[in-house]
Amino acid sequence: MGTIDRHTLEVLWRDPEPREVRLRRLVAERLAAQPPPAMADQLIATYFFAFRTLRLEQAASEISYHATSGTKHVPPGSLLEQCTGRCVGIDAFDGTGRLGLLHLAFPLKMLLQADGHLTSCDILHTVAGAIIFDVYENQDARLVALQIPEAIIRTFPGPAYGPSGVRRLTHFGPTEPAFGTILKPTAGITPDEVGALVAEAAACPLLLFIKEDEDLYPHLEYSPVKERVRRALAAIERVRDRRAGRGLIFAPHITGAPHEILATVQAVVDAGATGVMFSETFAGGTIRMVREATRRMPCPPAIYGHNAGIGVKTRGGIWREVIDLLARLDGIDFRQTAPVRWGPPFICPYGDEWLASEKVLTQPLPGIRPTMITRAGGLDQGNIILNLIDAERRGLSESVLFLAGSAINSIKNSRGQPDPQLGAEAMLEALEIHRSGELRDVPAERHLSELVALAEVRKLTALRSALQQRYPEKAK
Repeated sequence: MGTIDRHTLEVLWRDPEPREVRLRRLVAERLAAQPPPAMADQLIATYFFAFRTLRLEQAASEISYHATSGTKHVPPGSLLEQCTGRCVGIDAFDGTGRLGLLHLAFPLKMLLQADGHLTSCDILHTVAGAIIFDVYENQDARLVALQIPEAIIRTFPGPAYGPSGVRRLTHFGPTEPAFGTILKPTAGITPDEVGALVAEAAACPLLLFIKEDEDLYPHLEYSPVKERVRRALAAIERVRDRRAGRGLIFAPHITGAPHEILATVQAVVDAGATGVMFSETFAGGTIRMVREATRRMPCPPAIYGHNAGIGVKTRGGIWREVIDLLARLDGIDFRQTAPVRWGPPFICPYGDEWLASEKVLTQPLPGIRPTMITRAGGLDQGNIILNLIDAERRGLSESVLFLAGSAINSIKNSRGQPDPQLGAEAMLEALEIHRSGELRDVPAERHLSELVALAEVRKLTALRSALQQRYPEKAK
């Protein structure tokens, strides 16, 4: 193979993150200074564009033509006019007029069903269609904000429970730290093995939630999901007296073709599942379908809207808070963000994107319950205290589930075997230190070293072992 020239390598190695961080901050500043209008009969979509040749106002006409009525000369007062989008604001960033923010109004007249509701799928394929992202002219395009009239928001089902409902369901107090975990191994396991894994974890009274991984599929010949649920629920029942009266939600992974989904949901609910999990990023419309189908049950399953793969949409397309808003409206009870941690992020979102995501999941919306933030992706004993402090300072303690997978299920005991009870004990010992307040004012960059020292002084053997395994270079 020939060598690649230096210029090409520079292009390939170019890091887009600094630009993304600056763009997000700039857009937030501009929108705060000049917000888009609110209109009761329109969806207002706000875009950042960089056009190759068109000015922003010219592009607005093109987008309206292609994304709404497909008519350039609209008769005044006609139904066509009522179904044609229009520009309601421009904020040009430079003298070219080709770079900046564009606010477009999409009339509800072209979207609403006869009973006055619409769907997230229809919203997205209208405001994020081909004319936005698939034409060469648009050098850069981002859907950065979406305003939905209150009357339309109220037509969505929203979460069945939300944080306070989930806590009531499981008998966790409003500010009591609530944890979850993920079955490990994540694939290649039988129903009997699922039962054994759940039994090992369920005895820990910290846990409010256990879920399967997205890599464990429902209709495997050797591991049908209905049997996995039965074994899991039986295991939870066996340790009921060790859970201090707390309930535990078990969420199997549901996926498949659209015609299979509801039958699978019904099967796992009949088997006793109190939650269900979907890879929502690749299952457009599924959350709403399941939420509507189960909302009249005496105890509908709580829905975990897993966002694996969300970067396919958010990395240079639709901003995460827009997607999270629609997922919340459709009915998710749990949504992953990311844990607070020192150093480079392990998983997105981070920074302002992280704050925006958590805000849209929890802020008041008319007629819609909040979604429970799920801090996951590298959450462990070394950063749990940072996350607890952050939740308390921001008034989010009720709204956060701390989801630790390998930090609970993969911590090894003295025999070198994965031991969920040891991982859970290490988490309990970290909570002890948090309650003492000793690390509350320690800077984040010194947190881990101080935690390691405290674990050593107090002879917290489980915590010390977990930190050594998770941070071998820093917790020798």
